[in-house]
Amino acid sequence: MVCDQFIVRKISKIAKMKDIIYKQEFNIQGGDFINGGEASCKISTILKEIGIDPEVILRVAVASYEAEMNVVMYAQQGTIIFILTPVKLVLQIEDIGPGIEDINRAMVPGFSTATDEMREMGFGAGMGLPNIKENSDVLNIDSETGKGTKLEIIINLP
Repeated sequence: MVCDQFIVRKISKIAKMKDIIYKQEFNIQGGDFINGGEASCKISTILKEIGIDPEVILRVAVASYEAEMNVVMYAQQGTIIFILTPVKLVLQIEDIGPGIEDINRAMVPGFSTATDEMREMGFGAGMGLPNIKENSDVLNIDSETGKGTKLEIIINLP
């Protein structure tokens, strides 16, 4: 697969940088349900290519997908910065959107602000942030109502 060869070459080049094995930024467009999840899929592919433990890949896939879909569902646009070091994986997600009014409430499983349209597409179960937290070793959330949200997801490598 051409994509896989590109990934291996890019990893080899970046591996020479101190402490960072790999770093890539992905842009996410709000409302783009057709391409929602694409960045998470690419991140999982990269991790598979370099031989990361499948259990870690699963945790990353769940956390990154939930974060990415929150951007798609609620924000105008956002980015995921994926950073891999020898000891941990970091996902930094930042969006321009409405922000989270009550982070504690949003962390409660089942709480959702999804629209009826989102629910009809199968989203809005209120498990996004709880799933991210469950699959992270560290989860930092910073949100400002009317401006946007920043997440930092850290998953330690075995």
